[in-house]
Amino acid sequence: MAKLLRLGGKPASAGLPALGHVADPTAAAHARLASARRWRSAELFGAAHEIEIEHGHAVYRLRLTALGKLILTK
Repeated sequence: MAKLLRLGGKPASAGLPALGHVADPTAAAHARLASARRWRSAELFGAAHEIEIEHGHAVYRLRLTALGKLILTK
């Protein structure tokens, strides 16, 4: 059976805590989601099919496709 190696040639399990000591990943995910802000796409788009989002010095375009998918481009 092959061993998984991390960069540097160390075994993948080297330096990782035992499974009993790993924080509950589900609880962490719920905590992140609870603090996230949420909008419905209909609230953002209204009657439009494209909106612009300013992020730093860049402008991104969020488009709603005919199939109901979202595409984010710079």
